[in-house]
Amino acid sequence: MILLDRVSVMYPNKTVALSGVSLHINPKEFVTIVGSSGAGKSTLIRLLIKEEVPTSGKIIVGSIDYDTIDKANIPHLRRRIGVVFQDFKLLPNLTVYENVAFALEVSGVKSKEIKRAVPKILQLVGLSEKMHSYPSELSGGEKQRTAIARALVRNPKILIADEPTGNLDPKNSWDIIELLLKINRFGTTVLLTTHNKEIVDALKKRVITINRGRIVKDEKVGKYTL
Repeated sequence: MILLDRVSVMYPNKTVALSGVSLHINPKEFVTIVGSSGAGKSTLIRLLIKEEVPTSGKIIVGSIDYDTIDKANIPHLRRRIGVVFQDFKLLPNLTVYENVAFALEVSGVKSKEIKRAVPKILQLVGLSEKMHSYPSELSGGEKQRTAIARALVRNPKILIADEPTGNLDPKNSWDIIELLLKINRFGTTVLLTTHNKEIVDALKKRVITINRGRIVKDEKVGKYTL
């Protein structure tokens, strides 16, 4: 599903963001990526959604070779990869329903399909009763659920959750983790980045540790150690 072969990223100022990273993630895996700030986690995410280009090495996601994909097909690639951020990135003037529907509208999905898909995904994330609420009327956990729904509504094969609990209290954090596990059980590959040691240790899932641009540990059932 996801293959990185000796991938390096060096910026013009000679800063090395990633150095010789090789990585294989199978379909339907749940993988947690940990590392201190500046370790290279964000660069890895930008590479996967093709916002960053490696200085060297090869990236393949599914059957797509990132070396040969043309610009016209990058939106199609990104529809296969959902991304959820720590700061939600919701549009404040749109309701929960409209925020999720917008992700389909910009992809050219027909209105009839949007009306069918959005209520289903809001039910999955437990927001059916909040579909007409605006972001300012939501709790932090509800905002993150909306962001997850927006990422999922296009049926991506991969969901990247970048510090999704960073702005949440412990209860809402665990609710979001439980939702990510549920999504994973439905067959979506999940990549989670987090600084939360308690969450990492409790998940008992594969943990990849990045330090100074290198993978220094890859454990099938890992713990948070830096």
